Amino acid sequence: MNPEIESSNPVVKAIIEGTAPRPAILAAARGVLPLPQNDLLEVLVAFARSADTEAADHARVTLSAQDTTALENSVRSADVAASVLDYFADQSTLPKKIHEAIVTNAKTPASTIARFAKTTGSGELLELISLNQQLLIQTPAIIDAIIANPNRTSEAERRAAETKREFFEKERGVQQIANELRAQGKEAAAEFIEQAEFAENFDESGMDIEDAILLASLIEVPDSETDDSWLGLEYIEELYEETAEQRQAIVDKIIGDFRMDDSEIGAERISVINRVLTMGMKDRVKLAMKGDREARNILIRDPNRIVAQAVVQNPRITEQEMEKIASMRSIPEDILRQIANNRQWSRNYMIAHNLARNPRTPIANVLTILSRLQLRDLAALSKNKNVSDAVRRQALRLSQSRTGKG
Repeated sequence: MNPEIESSNPVVKAIIEGTAPRPAILAAARGVLPLPQNDLLEVLVAFARSADTEAADHARVTLSAQDTTALENSVRSADVAASVLDYFADQSTLPKKIHEAIVTNAKTPASTIARFAKTTGSGELLELISLNQQLLIQTPAIIDAIIANPNRTSEAERRAAETKREFFEKERGVQQIANELRAQGKEAAAEFIEQAEFAENFDESGMDIEDAILLASLIEVPDSETDDSWLGLEYIEELYEETAEQRQAIVDKIIGDFRMDDSEIGAERISVINRVLTMGMKDRVKLAMKGDREARNILIRDPNRIVAQAVVQNPRITEQEMEKIASMRSIPEDILRQIANNRQWSRNYMIAHNLARNPRTPIANVLTILSRLQLRDLAALSKNKNVSDAVRRQALRLSQSRTGKG
């Protein structure tokens, strides 16, 4: 049976999973069970491809007898199951208008369209597929299928060949990568690649195409959501260029931090860290402000305070991430001070508690936080040898005051 059921109808789920009574299953396979058309088609396709021989035979007969007008309406629908579109794409005797609806439906899997483009006898439909350049870029197998199909029109061949030359055969520079990313709907990644410092002289940046693509894959925040107004003169003056030895030291430091936190660090993450540190500091700041959770998790450990500051300025950073950051002992004091002074973050009890326990948090901030801590946490903090004597003493005074022992 089809393991992916798109319908939210519990009856459909029970029938496809085989938990419904056998008479109901056979009634559905014969098409006589009263179900909405899209639900019924999903059930029939699941049966037609199942190992239940009796139900499969009935379902195939029922599917072949579908009214073409009703079927066309279904395969044009945004609610039709992808499995239904995939099934009918292979039915070569159907009217062209049904196949046209299938290849233009956004829900049709790219693999289905690639298979259809390889076998269809309709040059018009191949031409229609060739118009969707974004789909061709995302799934190059469709380009090859169009070009290899002897029934292609000259226009379909021209479009497919041009897309192949433009996006897959030319020497791929930074702008080419950006164009491809934008064609795939990855605007934030394209912006990052275009504006990166390494793009100014890519050949001498020490980075290759795969590095650039991987870095772009870490980007999730578009320019419209970022705010670099915090990056004042006192920060800009520190945007110096590191030597190869300094960058290697940063790599070693970050990997060491991960090993302390997680015990083990996979080869894939080490590879990402090395590629991130191929970039200069300015680009790391941009990545910190625009990157996804993985980028933030790496760059918050960068010993340069500007990079760490950029991470906490990332608009997509979550309170769960801030809880972890507040407990990290490698974070610069001014970053911890900023977190403690931020109203949104300081209202989160776990963030406040972690800041209080972090020996790098400025004492003035910790003393303010202590009055908000629960009694059990104050008592534990008064015995915590990792924090300063002043913090322990104040935690003890507050806990004794609340219990009447002060």
